[in-house]
Amino acid sequence: MDLTIRQATPDEYDTLGEITAQAYLRDGLLDFGESDAYLDELKDVAGRAAAAEVLVAVADGHVLGGVTFVPVGGPMADIAGPGEAEIRMLAVAHAARGRGAGEALVRACVDRARATDGCVRVVLSTQRTMRTAHRIYERLGFVRTPERDWNPLPQLDDITLLTYELTL
Repeated sequence: MDLTIRQATPDEYDTLGEITAQAYLRDGLLDFGESDAYLDELKDVAGRAAAAEVLVAVADGHVLGGVTFVPVGGPMADIAGPGEAEIRMLAVAHAARGRGAGEALVRACVDRARATDGCVRVVLSTQRTMRTAHRIYERLGFVRTPERDWNPLPQLDDITLLTYELTL
């Protein structure tokens, strides 16, 4: 398989939005399913692309998945502090999993962070059940940072996102 990682183009936004939404829905990652407010954010690739860099994994002319790379100081950062870039919304279509697209997308984010002046670290948040993603992060040298774990919906006690970081 000839896999390419590149910036998403506007004609791919709807496709990537649907891949991302379906990945989160099918994996049971949205606490409120189809009515989860985060679903709209997952689908809004154009909005993400206006504020960060959206990358896609493409093979044989088909988008397999994507990720949002938030550079240092980017407005889409959830947890990044000074000198930190952030990875958000990594998703690969179910039919394309196991082909290396997820790892290639994370590697591309790390490469971008290394090429960014002043960037010393890459951070990310993940759900407890995203074990395949955790294995990718750990294989690439990311380490858990439990002191940074956080709850995006403080009104709900049972939602905690795990955090990882990679020092460059």
